[in-house]
Amino acid sequence: MAEPEGGQLPAFEDFKGDLRKAERKVAGEIDPGARAVVVAVAVLAVLLSFVLPHTGSVTGIDVLTFNSDAAAENVTITSRIFVWLQLVFGVGFSALALITRRWFFAWVALCGSAVSCVAGMLAWWSRNTPGVSGYAPPSGVGVGLVVGWIAMFVIVFHWSRVVWTRTSYQLTLEAQRREEAAAEEQRALALQRRRAPRPVDPDTES
Repeated sequence: MAEPEGGQLPAFEDFKGDLRKAERKVAGEIDPGARAVVVAVAVLAVLLSFVLPHTGSVTGIDVLTFNSDAAAENVTITSRIFVWLQLVFGVGFSALALITRRWFFAWVALCGSAVSCVAGMLAWWSRNTPGVSGYAPPSGVGVGLVVGWIAMFVIVFHWSRVVWTRTSYQLTLEAQRREEAAAEEQRALALQRRRAPRPVDPDTES
């Protein structure tokens, strides 16, 4: 290993920037552990719900595309919002979070999946309640809607635990950074005071 010029080893300050970059990278990552398996199974359950009957003989894919079968079953906008939220957040962002292990994707998956749980409740309600015109839906809740809704609750629960754990870790790192910055500032002020020229006593000069 080549020795630096002047025979001096590089100071620790030279590596501080690289260490902070590595720290930020670690802080932005998640380690779901065994929860990753549970979330992956829940994502597969959401995908399965798309091919199961959402209501009557209409599947989740029919609701996504809103084809003629979905229109004949009087599928409401709440069901369409629910299945799209399932696809985007329950499948898309959850898969991204599992693959990349990035905290941001897990956080987005959590927020979107939580909204989808509310949309799923409204979709369930719409299959059992007559509309404004008094026209009742021809079919009730299908097994696909039930499976998809439960799977989204599972996804929300586990992503919330992962995100909360990582958020606590990030707050701890930020507190440590503030303490280190304050200590560094105190050391710099102490060094500055030591290096400051002392006032000359006139009596000693004479």
